[in-house]
Amino acid sequence: MFHSVYGYRVTSIKYLMTSSKNNYKTKKVKVKRSQAGLGLFADESIKKNDFIIEYTGEIISQDEADQRGGKYLFELSSRRYIDGKSRKNIARYINHSCNPNCETDIVGGRVYVYARRTIQKDDELHYDYGKEYVDEHIKPYGCKCAHCTVKKKGR
Repeated sequence: MFHSVYGYRVTSIKYLMTSSKNNYKTKKVKVKRSQAGLGLFADESIKKNDFIIEYTGEIISQDEADQRGGKYLFELSSRRYIDGKSRKNIARYINHSCNPNCETDIVGGRVYVYARRTIQKDDELHYDYGKEYVDEHIKPYGCKCAHCTVKKKGR
């Protein structure tokens, strides 16, 4: 079922319940070292369901995405992607986790990142990249998220 918000077709009930034109203020975040290289970290406490940041970049076709490749492609639909490789897009530093504290919501060709639960200052932000990406790019090297690292140490 689709809903219309500000002229966009929306599938997320959470978006309808928590969003307004005025609450898209990016939370304070910072890029720093993480277990998986660089990561994006909360620089303030963030409440459950709060908007955190938008994943931005050039919108390109599937053919262009196939030609460019790269690890910062965010799939909007089967025909459109966001190429988030620009350093202006600091949301690109949000790493994958098998037990994420964030989730994404695609609305009108834009990708919004929200908190799935309360996030404390200095916690790393992460969301699940999805099965296809994980199978192709993460599993061959081993998942480095905190959830999997703890599981491996406990063996």
